[in-house]
Amino acid sequence: MSNPLLDKTDLPLFDRILPEHVQPAINDLMEQASKALETVTAADFPARWESIASVLDVATEKFSSAWGAVGHLNSVADTPELRAAYNEALPKVTEFWTRLGADERLYAKYKAIDPSVLNAEQRRAWDNAIRNFVLSGAELQGEAKARFAQIQERAAELSQKFSENALDATDAFAYYATLDELDGVPADVQQAARAAAEAEGQAGYKLTLKMPCYLPVMQFARSSNLRETLYKAYVTRASDQAAGDAQKFDNSANIREILALRQEEAQLLGYATFADLSLVTKMAKSPDEVITFLRDLARRARPYAEKDVADLRAFAKEELGLADPKSWDWSYISEKLKEARYAFSEQEVKQYFPAPKVLAGLFKIVETLFEVSIRRDVAPVWNPAVEFYRIERAGSNGPELVGQFYLDQPARKGKRGGAWMDDVRARWLRPDNHQLQTPVAHLVCNFADGVDGKPALLTHDDVITLFHETGHGLHHLLTQVNERDVSGISGVEWDAVELPSQFMENFCWEWNVLEHMTAHVDTGEPLPRALFDKMLAAKNFQSGMGTLRQIEFSLFDMLLHTTHQPADDIMPLLAQVRAEVAVLPAPPYSRTAHTFSHIFAGGYAAGYYSYKWAEVLSADAYAAFEETALPDGSNAPETGRRYRAAILEAGGSRPAMESFKAFRGREPSLDALLRHQGMAEPVAA
Repeated sequence: MSNPLLDKTDLPLFDRILPEHVQPAINDLMEQASKALETVTAADFPARWESIASVLDVATEKFSSAWGAVGHLNSVADTPELRAAYNEALPKVTEFWTRLGADERLYAKYKAIDPSVLNAEQRRAWDNAIRNFVLSGAELQGEAKARFAQIQERAAELSQKFSENALDATDAFAYYATLDELDGVPADVQQAARAAAEAEGQAGYKLTLKMPCYLPVMQFARSSNLRETLYKAYVTRASDQAAGDAQKFDNSANIREILALRQEEAQLLGYATFADLSLVTKMAKSPDEVITFLRDLARRARPYAEKDVADLRAFAKEELGLADPKSWDWSYISEKLKEARYAFSEQEVKQYFPAPKVLAGLFKIVETLFEVSIRRDVAPVWNPAVEFYRIERAGSNGPELVGQFYLDQPARKGKRGGAWMDDVRARWLRPDNHQLQTPVAHLVCNFADGVDGKPALLTHDDVITLFHETGHGLHHLLTQVNERDVSGISGVEWDAVELPSQFMENFCWEWNVLEHMTAHVDTGEPLPRALFDKMLAAKNFQSGMGTLRQIEFSLFDMLLHTTHQPADDIMPLLAQVRAEVAVLPAPPYSRTAHTFSHIFAGGYAAGYYSYKWAEVLSADAYAAFEETALPDGSNAPETGRRYRAAILEAGGSRPAMESFKAFRGREPSLDALLRHQGMAEPVAA
């Protein structure tokens, strides 16, 4: 049997990879990589950048590519068999990377490289490598080194288990509603719920905790009892507060152990807290700097958030007869207030955003702004709904391939929630064959499917999500850096990596962009300008509350990894942060931290603040486009070229602050963010 994970094809054979392929392929590739490590660490092997890369980096890339394909399938096409294969291989994979990063011989070989002979990209990659060896325990000895390795392996297992519990707890919930209970819920959501119930041979309408179902129910269902049922199930997922049998997915113990291991790891490496360790690879210099930034932003946003809540309470009492709104009422009240104040609903807007039309509009802005072309391409995929594209730019001998990407839009069972970009491979002037390898990326979303033969309809928030992930993708795909470890998103400080993604979101509010990417699903008519103007007026609706919500998550994350004692219950800390920051009280049973995958199963531990930090950068970067806009409102081509060159093409080849200053000519300012979010003027009494 040929193993698709060992196939030498250009792109992963996603349509052929089976659980039984994982173990033999990973063992084979790990053995090859281990042999490469022995080769380059031999005493007589030259301490030269290219020499090491041509042997070790080539072998480890094959290994990481195969494991990346398995990990991707585990996220988008989870089955019990694949999960078992993934979990069986995970400890060995973790052990290999831990061993590689902490190898004293390899560390010595890198230290022996003469950095003066390296080009600028290689020098940046070398600097990062030396730093990463230290952070990977290469300077630890004896018991400390062995314990460090144990921590990495156990932490990987726990993060995977946390993620599985969050997914399983979400997938396990189902509520079969009656038609009466669904009064007010949009027709397409009702149709999808009915189809889901029919597929199981059930009566009624199947409601789940997946976002395309959960959110519209919370926003539109007139039944407070129905909203309460879903809300309680949602905020207690994967916790000790979950109902009945669902407590088997409780993440409480996983959280405690993850935090304890992180604290121990930090202290082994000589850092006071895990937050101090986390920030070594980020723009922010210290936890105190981050906490001060968050609290300053919270102080500025609070008056706007308090006004938001006062408006909600007044509207609920006067218009909806809700004198004492509960936690499950706020989304419903917000949607009703928004409809009343701005005379439109999300449901009305959604009809103008069929997914194919949105995608065409997105591609048009990317092509115009960055002087590239995007067209369909062919590759093996893991689901029929997945699309594959290539990005090209004009060259002297015709179109030149820049990069390629997979686009997986619909939500489905076995697919992790949320949206993300991941790299399949990086741009790299390969040291083994001296050929330029072009980058490939995954763009993954979780949108509702189309119903009754119609295309999927996106909410405006979905559109923003699509632009956001595309921004990440462009950062990875448009790089002109040839050194793998600092090309695209590689080597970019974590708190700057959201700059290009959040930057792209701004275009979702430009009429010049939206008029080309809307067509009513029934009539084909473009979005009316009057409706767009209402959307624009509502753009900063509850932006104060939204800002404080992100600060609540960010501050909780940072304090969790600084002052919190891992053995203690996390709930008192969460309550303390909510008391300091939140303007809407959360019920005591709310356990949102138990599905906070960003920090417990993703890369955002002691780094969730990066979203707000990078928002400052992205808003200021976008302000450059506003300042240079042409008379017709379109973007100046030269500004797009400067942004592409300074931010996207530079990738991780230099510090993010240098790239920002190369584009803006100065350090970032908070002013543009506050202005874009409607928080620049004093709050009206």
